[in-house]
Amino acid sequence: MATSYINCTSDNGIGTIELNRLDVLNALDDTMLSQMEEAFTAFEKNDAIFIIIFKSAGGKAFAAGADISKLKLATSLHALQYGMQDFYTKIERSRKVTLAIIDGFALGGGFELALACDIRIATTNAKFGLPELNLGILPGAGGTQRLPRIVGKGHALDLILTGKMISGQEAFDMGAVTYLADVDAVDTTIATVVKQITRKGPIAASLVKLTVHSGADVDMNTALWIEKLSNAVLFGTDDKTEGTSAFIEKRQANFKNR
Repeated sequence: MATSYINCTSDNGIGTIELNRLDVLNALDDTMLSQMEEAFTAFEKNDAIFIIIFKSAGGKAFAAGADISKLKLATSLHALQYGMQDFYTKIERSRKVTLAIIDGFALGGGFELALACDIRIATTNAKFGLPELNLGILPGAGGTQRLPRIVGKGHALDLILTGKMISGQEAFDMGAVTYLADVDAVDTTIATVVKQITRKGPIAASLVKLTVHSGADVDMNTALWIEKLSNAVLFGTDDKTEGTSAFIEKRQANFKNR
C-alpha cells in the first residue's frame, strides 16, 4: 500500500485536503496527485460538503511544484496522458467552493493548484513562482491560461518568462491572491471567509461558478443568457424560497441545497 502523502478531514460542511510530503516541500508526483484527486472526488460527491480546502501540513511550502526527479524521466506520452492539468480543471469546475491556503513556497504546479481554486488566501510568508522555463518546459497545469485571466497578460508573461519568485504581498497586489494575512492572523481570515460562504445558498454558489467560468470564454450575449438561465433555475428552488423568507423575517436562512 502506498504511503499516504495527504491528510483528509471533514467538519461542518468543510472538507480539507492537507498536503503532507514535507520532506520534499510537498513536491507533486503521480502518487500524491492520485491521492489528492481521490480525496477531492470523494468530497465532490458528498452533498454534506460545501467547501473544499487545500492546504499544507507544514509552513515551509504549500507545494514546491513537480517532483523533478520523476519529471526528468517523463516522456511526451506521459505529459499528454497524465499530469496535473486534468485534475486542476476538475477543481476549477467543481460544484463546491474551493479555497487554497498558501503558506511558504507555491511554485510551478503548486502555484497552478492555487490558481485552479476559487479563492486564494496567502500568508505574508508565501512565495510564488513559475520556474518551468528553467527546465526547458512551460507551466502545463493551467499556468499559461489561468494566470493571464486572473492578473492580465503582462504580469503573467513577466512571471513565466523570467521565472522570478514573488512575495505574498506582490501576488496580492497584482491580484493573484485574494486575501493576504500575517501568519498569526491567517486562521481568523480563513474562518471569516468560510463563515461568509457557508451562509450562502449552495446551489446558487455552484451556479455562480458555472456562470462565471462559462461566461468568460464566450461573447457577452451568450454569457448573459447563461446568467439568465442559471438564475431561472435558482428561482425554482426551495433555497430561493427560504432565502427570501429569511430576509423578510429578519433571520438567518437555513438552506437545504434543494
